[in-house]
Amino acid sequence: MSSAATSSRLKPSLPRLRWAWDFGPLLGDVDTSRLLALLTALAAEGALGNAARLAGMSYRSAWGLLRDCEQSLGAALVVMERGRGTRLTEFGESLVQLDQAAHVALDAVHAPWQRRLEELLAPVVRAVPERLRLAASHDLALADWIEHGRRITFDLYWRGSEEALASLGRDECDVAGFHVPESWTADQLANWLGRWLKPSLHVCLPLMRRCQGLIVARGNPHRLQTLADASKRGLRMVNRQRGSGTRSLIDQLLAANGLRPESIDGYAHEEFTHEAIAATVAGGQADVGFGIEAAAARYDLGFVPLIWERYGFVMRTATASSPEGKALLDRLQGNTFRQRLLAMPGYAPLPVHAPGAWSDFLS
Repeated sequence: MSSAATSSRLKPSLPRLRWAWDFGPLLGDVDTSRLLALLTALAAEGALGNAARLAGMSYRSAWGLLRDCEQSLGAALVVMERGRGTRLTEFGESLVQLDQAAHVALDAVHAPWQRRLEELLAPVVRAVPERLRLAASHDLALADWIEHGRRITFDLYWRGSEEALASLGRDECDVAGFHVPESWTADQLANWLGRWLKPSLHVCLPLMRRCQGLIVARGNPHRLQTLADASKRGLRMVNRQRGSGTRSLIDQLLAANGLRPESIDGYAHEEFTHEAIAATVAGGQADVGFGIEAAAARYDLGFVPLIWERYGFVMRTATASSPEGKALLDRLQGNTFRQRLLAMPGYAPLPVHAPGAWSDFLS
């Protein structure tokens, strides 16, 4: 690799002077270090899943932080409305406005000290390798491993499977995470991946099996077995966003049962993660959702298994053979991640092997 190419893969790593609110004894043992970042992201996004990602949190952590802070303060910070996402209350908006005004004032004070720190460190700080960029369909096992793991050497962006693959095809990411039904044939997979990628340039790594199905209230009080049951009984559904692999599965199941989307109450109510689906059902805003078994278990909900699928990564051959790529693959194929899969309901690890041809993904 030429020196020019090497330098393009490197970026300086200098400290930043930052500050954050400390609510102290007001909120007891609650970790509020990311509360204002989460509220600010919510004000901009209007969806808790997106806001959690921007704040560097899992959906579960964000949901728990808001709940704990509201209980400690005795005042609501957000309002969750079916079909309209999540918005800030007047009190929540006031906190964000105060935080933003404080940032403007304090940034001006910090600026001279930041410059002095950079000038002091610049001669001795060495460049570090650029982190791999992962665009991946949301997955609980992967999210938990990243949130609680160490030495993470990549940046993760949750995207629908199709959006992730399109990003890889445009070279906007280095690795794409996607999932497909195990019932697919090799030709179906090749035709689908071929919409964005080339078999001569990209290799696949099957990582795990996971079970998807209906997420319902504990005990399945409506005795649902299919999405058609939910339609017949006029129950409320919560859907995944367009472009996600799970949304494609939902649409395929509806079509197989001769159901039109407009016949499903809540079809237009979209959420961006499996946790968001489970939380919506747990909160009584929907009667049924479609997602992975682990999400239902996490919120103590009922689950009706419908389909097993394979989740894995696809990347350029050059990425798979690079030091950064090998480090990522070694960690994903290591015992820590595999043990996490075995401990979560509805998951099973797949045999470890190197990234290979698309036709090997389903075998």
